[in-house]
Amino acid sequence: MDREPEELQFLGLFGVYKEAYKIIFSCRKIFSQITLALILPLSFIFLAHIEISELLFGKIIHNEYALDNTRIDSPRYSRISDRLSSEWITFWLFKAAYFIFLLILSLLSTSAVVYTIACIYTSKELSFKKVMSVVPKVWKRLMVTSLSTFAIVFCYNIVAMLFLILWMFLIGPTDIGIAVLVILMILYFIGFVYMSIVWQLASVVSVLEDTYGIQAMIKSKALIKGKMWVSSAIFLMLNLSFIFIQVAFENLVVHGEFQGMGSRIGYGILCFFLLFKLILFGLVIQTVIYFVCKSYHHENIDKSSLADHLETYLGEYVPLKGKDVQLEQFYV
Repeated sequence: MDREPEELQFLGLFGVYKEAYKIIFSCRKIFSQITLALILPLSFIFLAHIEISELLFGKIIHNEYALDNTRIDSPRYSRISDRLSSEWITFWLFKAAYFIFLLILSLLSTSAVVYTIACIYTSKELSFKKVMSVVPKVWKRLMVTSLSTFAIVFCYNIVAMLFLILWMFLIGPTDIGIAVLVILMILYFIGFVYMSIVWQLASVVSVLEDTYGIQAMIKSKALIKGKMWVSSAIFLMLNLSFIFIQVAFENLVVHGEFQGMGSRIGYGILCFFLLFKLILFGLVIQTVIYFVCKSYHHENIDKSSLADHLETYLGEYVPLKGKDVQLEQFYV
């Protein structure tokens, strides 16, 4: 990151992309090592989860169909019912295990990338061993922030369900009702995107500052002001790319019976390649946005103080204090 701090505030959509690309390209070795250790397993688990879930759910649908066409009091009905119960238990246990591994690898990947970019920002000597020694001490703070976000999103969805229930009872599927429902869905989508952006920036705040959880989200909410349109555009572009990869994998690999085994393997490798590239690029971008937002609010991170605190990560984890990253004011 060779730009002066005060210059970052002027970065727009393509400027952020260009800066992220320059950071990855200038430190290819360390980012390649992080990708191999954390992001590749994360990508593999995500794609494997889609394939395995489809297989498990396919068996469940098959047995439910067989159960519907079997006499209730017959021995065959009991056997199918027992098998179906076992398959549902397996399905949900697999989903729980997948979610746990996905969450852990996501937090570890975020910690590694954010710490690496902070070291690049301060021109510190960097090694993969150093990054991996710091990551386990940082990800717990990210866990608290993520769980806080999940709780907020859960409450948000409960409120959305209440509005949907009120719509059903008070208005219903009339002409006016459909228009109201469309407006409610748009408002829900805007709120969900906003919370997602705040959460992503809060993840960086949790690593680089002395706040985490709800406080990190409050700090993130304040930082994002003034750069909401750029952040929203980047968020939508990254997530549309992610959805495209997921849909392509489902259609060409999971449901690609007519593609041939060779073609399915080839498409699977291509989706895997695109996914881990996208995840790395997205993590770098959300860290760049943090520095852009800091610069936009005329806050300049003291590189020497930040470097001193990064050194403490090699011993007992000491978070960056507000006075160190919370910035001096500068005006342009």
